[in-house]
Amino acid sequence: MSALPPLNALRAFEASARHLNFRLAAEELGVTQGAVAQQVRGLEARLGQSLFDRLPRGLRLTEAGRRFQSPLRRAFRLIEEAVEDLSGHRQITLSVTPSFASKWLVPRLSDFMEKHPDIAVQVDARERLADFRTDGVDLAVRQSRAPAGAGLKATPLFSTEFVVVCSPALGEQISTASDLMNHVLLSDTHGLWPLYLERVGVEGRPKTMSFSQTSLAIDAAVSGQGLTLAHAPLVAAELASGLLVQPLPDALVDDLGFYIVAPSRPRQRELVAMMREWLLSQI
Repeated sequence: MSALPPLNALRAFEASARHLNFRLAAEELGVTQGAVAQQVRGLEARLGQSLFDRLPRGLRLTEAGRRFQSPLRRAFRLIEEAVEDLSGHRQITLSVTPSFASKWLVPRLSDFMEKHPDIAVQVDARERLADFRTDGVDLAVRQSRAPAGAGLKATPLFSTEFVVVCSPALGEQISTASDLMNHVLLSDTHGLWPLYLERVGVEGRPKTMSFSQTSLAIDAAVSGQGLTLAHAPLVAAELASGLLVQPLPDALVDDLGFYIVAPSRPRQRELVAMMREWLLSQI
């Protein structure tokens, strides 16, 4: 049996494959970018295969790199699990969107830590979809209409009610739905304002401002820049504190909901069940 490549080279490739960037991989591993690039070049030379296409901005896995990444990631996860098992250290990794993390999850996480002080929680707050096979993610929360794919279990988390919210000062200027046309409507990538206006019988072309994340639209509403149509649970704290008000009683009910998503056969069944139960208890 041929000798395995150096572990440092394998780690450098695996981190680079996840980030598709040598600099980010170097920051994770605590070494220089040049050291990571050199380790990957040495690994490619040893394997006789190019693992990355070097692009002006970042990296792209070659076909050989894609075939190599998946089993290597699984192997590192097995090593991590073995260490965790012997050390008694348990960790669960959640993949969530930045808006869900900042507006709902993070303010509540201390409750989970108080109830389960022996479990470490790692939150991966990015827009991209999680890959349960390669990312080391145990459970995800996503906003979708049809989140469940083959081999996945999706549990509804939130109701599908969207409400109009704005700052208290702006709320005093809104008494009917037609008043919305006199103000800026703050939108996120879901773009539900046209559907809401149609449901309440308002016609015309409103003034709009669009954001790539729901949390940014909510923050803009708090600062008085306009009104946003937000998933009710994501603005519950701001409504309770008075930072936002709901000037109109009409709500939009849509099938775009939040779901807890995990593999049908999770890697850490007990921890996934525990986290799912806790998330549901927070509603």
